[in-house]
Amino acid sequence: MLIDDAPQAALEHARTARALGSRLAVVREAAGLTAYAAGESREAAAELRAFRRMSGSAEHLAVLADCERALGRPERALAMLDDPDVPRLDPAARIELLVVASGARRDLGDAAAAVALLEIAELDSPTVRPWTARLWYAYADALLAAGRPADATRWFTAVAAIDDGETDVEERLAELEPDNALEPDNATEPDEPVGVDRPEDATG
Repeated sequence: MLIDDAPQAALEHARTARALGSRLAVVREAAGLTAYAAGESREAAAELRAFRRMSGSAEHLAVLADCERALGRPERALAMLDDPDVPRLDPAARIELLVVASGARRDLGDAAAAVALLEIAELDSPTVRPWTARLWYAYADALLAAGRPADATRWFTAVAAIDDGETDVEERLAELEPDNALEPDNATEPDEPVGVDRPEDATG
């Protein structure tokens, strides 16, 4: 109930639960996720690793990878792409891991690789899924870091068409559009596939 609006308070409850039931996987999971929400990356990683050992579930690999990024260890975040359980992740968890790994590539100064990591089949799917806005947003962000602001603007615009408040895309567009209005290649309008305003020409 508290994790979204009061993560620090949620963490205090989770720590109390951990003190009472540290041998329960669900308790360690709650402690890990609330610590992550509260910005306690080291504690979150320790708790989620304990959860994985106890439950056998790798569903939070992306959160673990993001904790490694926050701790200044992007190489460890990237290494999680080679985890043997990655092929068994559901699409949402796998895509979130790729989003984190793309950020880790940017941390290491390799913006082109950050873009390439997200050029997966799901990026061009005509069907909007719960994770589509996150994927498109991350791709736009990677394009911007790679020095492709016009392409980034097209993808941010596509995100704005489907986003339900999950991202800050409106603010990002407000920052980009005044600058991009001066660029000749920004005159191209995004393509319009049926049902989704999805750019078709920014990949590659």
